[in-house]
Amino acid sequence: MRILVPLDGSEYSRRALAFLASRSSLIGAQPEVHLLNVQPAIARYAAARLGREVTRRIYQTEADAVLEPARKALLKAGIDAEMHADSGHAAERIAEVAADLKADLIVLGSHGYSEFKGLLFGSVTHGVLARSKRPVLVLRATRAPRGDGLKLGIAVDGSKFGLAAVKFALRHPSLFGAGGALTLIHVVPDFVMPVIADIGGVAVPSYSEEEVRQLQDADFERSVAPARRLVEKANAKAAEVRLEGMPGEEIAAYAKKNLDVLLVGSHGYGGLKAAVLGSVATRIAARCDTPLLIVRA
Repeated sequence: MRILVPLDGSEYSRRALAFLASRSSLIGAQPEVHLLNVQPAIARYAAARLGREVTRRIYQTEADAVLEPARKALLKAGIDAEMHADSGHAAERIAEVAADLKADLIVLGSHGYSEFKGLLFGSVTHGVLARSKRPVLVLRATRAPRGDGLKLGIAVDGSKFGLAAVKFALRHPSLFGAGGALTLIHVVPDFVMPVIADIGGVAVPSYSEEEVRQLQDADFERSVAPARRLVEKANAKAAEVRLEGMPGEEIAAYAKKNLDVLLVGSHGYGGLKAAVLGSVATRIAARCDTPLLIVRA
């Protein structure tokens, strides 16, 4: 597995290192880990006066101060990593380097805001999500999961986006540990029932409780069955959890109490759009402190 870890020396980026160091099964799988530091570009006129070689050394020196301690920390955990120094717009360069490396995963530490603010994540994470189609694992304020086997949940709705998340998990089981537990999660509609008025003017639901249950049963089966078939084809096992209500809120709440990592599949918009995720993924991201792995179809 080829993993890109952008670092800036902050507490947020150190969470990415802590996650990798905690993955004993990942270490055994001999991952190819790349550490990247992107320095702000020196003003063009200043760079011209300094000269190309001096400018390069400045970038390298600043990057080494961040990357070398990180490389040594991972080496203690049994992971050898390659270091990359770069300069320019951080989100743009991270996305470009990930594409050049054909990275299987980008691991980012990030703070987060409410969905009603401008950004769900820090500006760099937001920019990477807007520019890259590579899977991105976002680590927020929570500690790195402990132990080898992680409790992994995947939000599924029958769409290609949820199935992309399932396929990613099945392709890279070592990332989550041999003893990990996989759960497929779907939120059925509560079917706020249309009402009709009887002769007396009293509102009467047009669906009985039994009819609502049957509708929810059919929705759950339709949404989970394609993911279930993928799991069975891979000779893997997965529990299934049925929630009811608003998908973003319910999934985030479930993840907080029960999961080490939550996977969501998402489409994405360009950097000029306000949102970088689909609507459900946006609501999950706004409420979820659990490590969140975002996979594009």
